[in-house]
Amino acid sequence: MENIDVIVVGAGPVGLMLAGELRLGGVDVAVYDKEPAPSGESRALGFNRRAAESLGQRGVLDRIGAFRWGPMGHFGGVRFDLGMLDEDHSGVLGLSQARTEEALAGWLAELGVPVLRGREVTGLRETADAVVVAYDSPEGPGEGSAAYVVGCDGAGSTVRRLAGIAAPGWTATRGMYTAEITGVALRPRPIGERLPGGSMVVCTPVGEGRFRVVVHDLALPADPDTRTLTFTEVADAWQRLTGESIHGAEPQWLWATGNSAALAEEFRRGRVLLAGDAAHEIPPLAAWGLSAGLQDAANLGWKLAATVKGWAGEGLLDTYEAERRPVGRELIRNARAAGRIYLGEEAMDPVREVMGELLAHKDAAEQVAGIVSGLGIRYELGKGEHPLLGLRMPPGRELTLTDGTVTPVAGLLRTGHGLLITTDPALARLAEGLEDRLDIVTGTWNQAYEPGLDAVLVRPDGYVAWTSPGTTDELTDTLARWFGTAQR
Repeated sequence: MENIDVIVVGAGPVGLMLAGELRLGGVDVAVYDKEPAPSGESRALGFNRRAAESLGQRGVLDRIGAFRWGPMGHFGGVRFDLGMLDEDHSGVLGLSQARTEEALAGWLAELGVPVLRGREVTGLRETADAVVVAYDSPEGPGEGSAAYVVGCDGAGSTVRRLAGIAAPGWTATRGMYTAEITGVALRPRPIGERLPGGSMVVCTPVGEGRFRVVVHDLALPADPDTRTLTFTEVADAWQRLTGESIHGAEPQWLWATGNSAALAEEFRRGRVLLAGDAAHEIPPLAAWGLSAGLQDAANLGWKLAATVKGWAGEGLLDTYEAERRPVGRELIRNARAAGRIYLGEEAMDPVREVMGELLAHKDAAEQVAGIVSGLGIRYELGKGEHPLLGLRMPPGRELTLTDGTVTPVAGLLRTGHGLLITTDPALARLAEGLEDRLDIVTGTWNQAYEPGLDAVLVRPDGYVAWTSPGTTDELTDTLARWFGTAQR
C-alpha cells in the first residue's frame, strides 16, 4: 500500500494549487482524480484579484500567458468604476479554467508532485495515525495511506460524504445552461443581457471563433442534470430568448446547474479536511467559487505542511476552519444577494438604481470591490492599529535589498515560506532558528508608503501577522503562534 504524507482528492485548480503549496512546505503529496484526463472544460472564466495575487506570488500567473484584466467592476450586474479606488481591484477576465489548470499542472510537474488520474475514491478508513483511501482504477481496486486527506472534489464531494460531514444549504430556485461553441458568430454580452421576466443570456468570447453562452431561463428546471443535457435544448432556449439560432454551431462541452448553495458544518474532521466547493458551494457567479477555493488552498497548504513536518504551534491547523469558514459563509450570502439583483425581475429595478447611485461613491465602491476582489478579507491575526494588520500585504510594494536588488514583495514569497522584513538586526535575531520556514529579509522600501513600516511579518499566504510600528503583540509570541519553535 502506498504511504505518503497527504493525499489530495480532486485535480481541479483548488486541488492542484493545494498540492503545490504542500510540496513547497516539504510534504510528500499526491493528487487523486477520478477522471482519466483533464476535461478541458472551463466552468470558470477567470478569477478575482486576490486569487491572481496568490498565483502570482508562487510564479504560476507567469505561466498562464496572455490574459486581460477587467477595469470595470460590477455587483449583480450593477456596474461601478474601479478606477476611483486607491488600489487596483480588477480581476482576470475571459481566461479559461483549462489554461489555469495547465499552468498549475506544469508547476506541479516541476515540483515533482504526481497527479494520479483514473483513481475514483470509494472509501475512507481512519486509523490512529493515518487515513486509508480506497479507490477504483483501470488497474483494479487499490488503497493508499496518508497522514491527512483533503477533499477538493467539488460540490458533490465524495470525501465529504465518506467523512460524514454534513453540508446544509439552500435549495436551487432556478437553473442555467452553459455551452462553449464554435462555428457561429455572436454578439458579445459578457456581463449579461437582462430580458423581460427575469431571464438573461450571456455570451463571452473565449478564443478565436469560440464563445461561451449561458442561458438563465425561468422556464428551465431549478436543478437540471448535466448528464442528460443536449445541445439542442441549449440552442432551443437561446433562440427562445434571443431570436438567434445557434443550432448549427459545434458544441465543445455542455453544463447544466442550479443556484443551490451549501456550507460544510466542518472544514476538518480528524485527519480529513475540505477545500473549495467541497467546503462551500457558492452559486455560479463570476468565478467566485474558484477564487475562494484558491484562497482556501493558499491558507491551508502551509498550515497542513507545518503540522505534518512537526513544527506547527498548538492549534495552527484549526485556524484554517476558523479563518476560511466565515469567508465561505459570507461569500454564499453575497453571491445569493448578487444573484437576486442580477437575475431579479423588473421589480428589482429600483434596487438596481439605488445600488448604482450608492456605488458612485468611493467608500461604498471600495466596500463592494473588496467583496468581489477578495482584497477586503481581514483575518484576526493580532492586536494593533496598523491598517494592514490582518489584510494581505500588497504584493507590488517594492524593496531595495542590501545588495541593491529591487524586488516586489510577491517575488519574495516564491519559496512558500513566511517573510520577516526588517531593518533592525535585533528583530532579525529573534527569528533565528526558523530559517527552514521563514525568510528574513533586510532592506528598505523603495518609496515612502503610508503608513510606514519599519518591520513586517508576512505569513506564507501573504497576510500580515505583525507590524512595527502598529502591533501591540510581541514579535516572539507572534512568531511562535504562526511558525512554531526552532528545531535545533
